[in-house]
Amino acid sequence: MTKLSVNLNAVAFLRNRRDVGWPSVVGIARTVLEAGADGITVHPRPDQRHIRRTDVVELAHLLATEYPQAEFNIEGYPNDAFLELVETIKPHQVTFVPDDPAQSTSDHGWDIQTYRNLLTTSIARMKAHKIRVSLFIDEDPNVPPDVGEVDADRVELYTGPYGASFGTPEGDRHLDRLVVTARAAAAAGLEINAGHDLTLENLPALVRQMPQLDEVSIGHGITADALRMGFPEAVRRYKAALESQRTD
Repeated sequence: MTKLSVNLNAVAFLRNRRDVGWPSVVGIARTVLEAGADGITVHPRPDQRHIRRTDVVELAHLLATEYPQAEFNIEGYPNDAFLELVETIKPHQVTFVPDDPAQSTSDHGWDIQTYRNLLTTSIARMKAHKIRVSLFIDEDPNVPPDVGEVDADRVELYTGPYGASFGTPEGDRHLDRLVVTARAAAAAGLEINAGHDLTLENLPALVRQMPQLDEVSIGHGITADALRMGFPEAVRRYKAALESQRTD
């Protein structure tokens, strides 16, 4: 069964608009985990415009003390400050993304060969702490063999182009490329995550075509739906969408 990790960046961004401390990132984490989410994802950026380093510490404590079965996934660019944070927190998984600090959101995958030395060194540091490593990659079946060579455990498939064009012939082409890339990743011995612009509408088609999908990380879409239906119901509906892979 594909796991659902809820990204809380959008919740933190809303909280940061006012100096009142709510909505509580930890409180929403507790809500989504009680509703059935399998884990929590955060992406602490250097400018702390949404998730703050203090959030990371507080969420780690929440999961360790109240939800030990839930997974904690921290995303970020592997500079020294980020790596030191991850080494301190020791989450279950770290997802390296090739973001410039000024980017509003992740919008492309790694060029593994160009960043080979950085990735190899950073992954070795994570492995020394027994932290699973996932690399954010584009829908390109030539990339997974390179990921295996730098000793990562997983890939996270960037699904933004698929989400943006879902329901059109272009969306079908993106889905086909994602499926081929997932097969290449499986052939390279890698586990498979996916994320970006996944919604209740486009998620079922993805999971039906990709039975080997281990985890999806969803933030913007599930938060937007939660504004209408509340987080507990949104989590239940996204879990149901993931269940659709069992119907094939």
